[in-house]
Amino acid sequence: MSADYALDDPPGDAISALQFSTSSQRLAVASWDRTISIYTREDEEESSHFRLLERVQCRAPILDLVWGADDNTLFFVGLDHDVRKVDLGAEDLTQTVLSYHEQPSNKVSYSHELGLVLSTGWDSILHVHNTANNEGRSLLRVRLPGKPFALALTAERAVIAMAERKVSVYDLRALKMLTEQTADTGMSSDADIGEVEIHDITPWQTRESNLKFMTRAVATMPDGTGFATSSIEGRVAVEWFDAEKAANTYAFKCHRQTSTQIAEDGTEQEVDVVYPVNALAFNSPHGTFATGGGDGVIAFWDAQTKRRVKQYPKLGASVAALDFSGDGKCLAIGVSPGFEDGNEDVESDAGLVKILIKELAENEAKGKAAK
Repeated sequence: MSADYALDDPPGDAISALQFSTSSQRLAVASWDRTISIYTREDEEESSHFRLLERVQCRAPILDLVWGADDNTLFFVGLDHDVRKVDLGAEDLTQTVLSYHEQPSNKVSYSHELGLVLSTGWDSILHVHNTANNEGRSLLRVRLPGKPFALALTAERAVIAMAERKVSVYDLRALKMLTEQTADTGMSSDADIGEVEIHDITPWQTRESNLKFMTRAVATMPDGTGFATSSIEGRVAVEWFDAEKAANTYAFKCHRQTSTQIAEDGTEQEVDVVYPVNALAFNSPHGTFATGGGDGVIAFWDAQTKRRVKQYPKLGASVAALDFSGDGKCLAIGVSPGFEDGNEDVESDAGLVKILIKELAENEAKGKAAK
């Protein structure tokens, strides 16, 4: 049975993203309170708990973050439009602006295999930085066919889910080659982003999402063969890149609760309350994936056999973000009010903002055999 514990010193406002470092010794948490919280294990033991190490102050609310090549390099994006790198090994936590979008930047990912930093913005532009060139400031700008909502990478592909059910899959090696051809294109502190050319690049694959409503999250399979997407309408779709496996694509309902309401004639009737699926994360050793919803529930699923592996009791607020450690033994959970009750004008309760660590039993995330 898994063991859970809450981290001390959580952020002061809603959590937007979190991620374990490659070594799983650190955990970074982005928040709307304009900070990035860095937690570290108390010692080298896998069973040791996390404690707050640093709190990086930022100019604006942070929407996403990703670890770079080591435990001291972090990239992040937010409402200030910037794509930034912070050096956690520097005494002053040095921040470097790699580029900036013309509207807020909402997603960022890092390719360990190719050393690329990819970011998307509400300006419908993809930024690609090759960290081997010009300290990562070399910039390739790619026009996207729609407003991006979610971004995830495999070793070879970048999956971008956008408005109007558009999904584009880009070849990362092709993008890297283009960054090398434009290696002299970079951003200086006084540069105008409008002076950097925008390229129209044909994606490796173009798809229409199996989800009818807005995509909230995307996550790629550990073996790189496919991906899962989730929507605001309590559904998840699972897809494969290979055309021969297209018939295996499917979608299913989840994160829904049955409630009752009084009809106009005074009788009670059952209604389906639908919650957004805010977060997706694959478990590398087992290939299963977790979903986190606005209902405060976390569930594990087997993508291959189409079965639910496990569902956990409801938490105190919406699940905003999820990430498995590299060894698959821990699940980090960001919990914060998501306004699913429609009370957007009411100030959120900071006491509901929590970071939980779920330490999994040996086979807790293992898949289930097909029925």
